[in-house]
Amino acid sequence: MPKVTPFQCIRPVPMLAARVAALPYDVYNRKEALAEVNREPLSFLRVDRAETQFADDVDTYDPRVYAKARELLDSMIAEGTFIMEDTPCYYLYELTMDGRSQTGLVACSSVDDYQSQIIKKHENTRADKELDRIRHVDATDAHTGPIFLVYRSQKEIREIVENVKKQTPLYDFVSTDSITHRVWRIADPDRTARLEKLFGEIPCTYIADGHHRCASAVKVGLNRRQMHPGYTGREEYNRFLSVLFPDDQLYIMPYNRVVKDLNQMTAGEFLKAVEKAGFSIECKGKEPVSPAKKGTFGLYLSGCWYLLTADSSLLSPDPVKGLDVSILQDNLLGPVLNINDPRTDSRIDFVGGIRGLAELERRVGDDMAAAFSMYATSIPELLAVADAGLLMPPKSTWFEPKLRSGLFIHRLS
Repeated sequence: MPKVTPFQCIRPVPMLAARVAALPYDVYNRKEALAEVNREPLSFLRVDRAETQFADDVDTYDPRVYAKARELLDSMIAEGTFIMEDTPCYYLYELTMDGRSQTGLVACSSVDDYQSQIIKKHENTRADKELDRIRHVDATDAHTGPIFLVYRSQKEIREIVENVKKQTPLYDFVSTDSITHRVWRIADPDRTARLEKLFGEIPCTYIADGHHRCASAVKVGLNRRQMHPGYTGREEYNRFLSVLFPDDQLYIMPYNRVVKDLNQMTAGEFLKAVEKAGFSIECKGKEPVSPAKKGTFGLYLSGCWYLLTADSSLLSPDPVKGLDVSILQDNLLGPVLNINDPRTDSRIDFVGGIRGLAELERRVGDDMAAAFSMYATSIPELLAVADAGLLMPPKSTWFEPKLRSGLFIHRLS
């Protein structure tokens, strides 16, 4: 059963929380990260992306970058931007976007639970992306970006959460992207003990977002165990920072696809090949297509939108093969466009649903030949894949709103 425990948090002073809170490090490219840090000098992004403190000729993964991240974090603590709690606490973190709220428990999760698959994943990770965060966690001696976990909603946990939220929040601000962020502290020993027990009765938790951050945090913990063979299991490096949300509050947006070319076909030849592959095609002209049900896809090609509907023979009850991202990959992107490994093929790119359909039109007008709008993967589909011990294709889910970094920091020692 999951070990979900309170921790001694390092957090910003309330008056600076809105300025410190930053979107996850991997939302930005280097140029965008620099612009954001210049806009808000207190943004935690300068710690998460410390290459912004160097000239462009310094590589993003230069050892000096990670040393600078540690220096910046230590200086923010020394200067009083951050404070450390006197005792271990839980926190509630509520995010509200477009009138819809989700509230998660900020806590530490267990390295051993990840190893034993009590914390379940649904995506593979790439070693190169892991290495960057391994170096960052090791150098800063801290988990700075929480892992987004999901649990199946439980009545008593929900009641405790609602009672805590009747109190005055610790933080309450609206970020520049119009997301409302509110945080409450749970320090009462009886309440923290009850929450720890209740989470210990849940069969498992699931990684929703942050697979690379999670794998990196775990590997740092395992490396430190090797460095300290007499470890007891109570050391902070045996845990990592997480925010756990109930499954019935979450929202997944589609993760759309754009492709660079039509595999040496004309637009007309491509449409015929799509039909032959088992998709019916309905021309929608200039009307953008946002699929309204499973098994349907939008296609933007040569200035026109089309609604594609997969033939029933292409559908599958299999948790992975039945996903819309799999149907598109297995029956169109692979066999028609010869994009067989979307993890490595440079001819495909992915566009988060938060950017809207206009971004697909822009990309096709700029550097791509065609775009596919997707019907979003659902939370039950995600849980079913993880429960089956299977993995989704890359870029299957786009969660909004994004958790902010810098509001909660967990030190490893």
